[in-house]
Amino acid sequence: MKLSFHPFDLQLKHTFTITHGSHDIQSTLIVELKDGGFSGFGEATANKYYGISVENMTEALEGIRRIIESNGHLTPEALWSVVSPHLQHNTFALCALDLAMHDLYGKKQGLPLYQLWNLDIYGNPITNYTIGIDTVENMVKKMQEVPWPLYKIKLGTNEDVKIVKELRKHTDAIFRVDANCAWGVEESIANAKAFQSLNVEFVEQPMHADDLEGMKKVFEKSVLPLMADESCIVESDVKKCFGHFHGVNIKLTKCGGLTSGRRMIDEAKALGMKVMVGCMTESSVGISAIAQLLPLLDYVDMDGAMLLKHDVAEGVTIEAGHVKYPDRNGTGAQLVNQPATHG
Repeated sequence: MKLSFHPFDLQLKHTFTITHGSHDIQSTLIVELKDGGFSGFGEATANKYYGISVENMTEALEGIRRIIESNGHLTPEALWSVVSPHLQHNTFALCALDLAMHDLYGKKQGLPLYQLWNLDIYGNPITNYTIGIDTVENMVKKMQEVPWPLYKIKLGTNEDVKIVKELRKHTDAIFRVDANCAWGVEESIANAKAFQSLNVEFVEQPMHADDLEGMKKVFEKSVLPLMADESCIVESDVKKCFGHFHGVNIKLTKCGGLTSGRRMIDEAKALGMKVMVGCMTESSVGISAIAQLLPLLDYVDMDGAMLLKHDVAEGVTIEAGHVKYPDRNGTGAQLVNQPATHG
């Protein structure tokens, strides 16, 4: 098995702003594993908030190249167990490798991953389309540019309730709101109450990731469901979120890929929590991997590739929130303008 890297700077259609910052370009690393005429692709994006760069992901994987390339015979789960101790401080790199291994394995087996996992895709949840923080006028323009049945609204300003009220005047779509850790206890409780009559489905990560004591107070009084994001990074966080959130938003990049993501889904369900998988602003390589999990989810946020000016890959497509799978195996992803590979 041969490991190779494809770094890209992805240009966004619009400046994307959340409480952590703004960006127009998203750096990403696509990992390719070649074996016997097959190529598997995986992806993880750079992220300043978590100290992740394309360079340190590449360095981490380059450091265990021999281990990776000598274990192409292993299942993705078995390879994850071998390499994860070496990548415990860079789960983004682990994710890119794990997705590539899953894609390669599916292609070798001659089936899409969801079929290998015996999952039924016909009841899949639809994805939201994300509207970043901006002026109300620009947020409305973005909604009009992409008419959608379900929007995620990024918040974290001094006028969050006013923003949602104004946006509601322009669409009947369902809203989800994501504060990205910006609120306090009383603000979270009050905002949820204000949003209840505005067709808001749930509130995502209202408070700081480490403030579980405050979240417990919000959990006891919130009139809307609460979803953890920054509070739920790795597998051990799922149990910590129980009793503080109604559900968890799992990011494959943060937890280390499909292998660990599936375990987190199982644990959250066992606890009676709702399960969501979210994305970064990434290409169709990462998005197509998320699509394999759809039958297991209550909610999904997988619009990342839709926010790009140009996608460097192709895979699943999304129409009005509904995912369509390509007639390819593995995750169904492949780089644009690359030679076709088996599967």
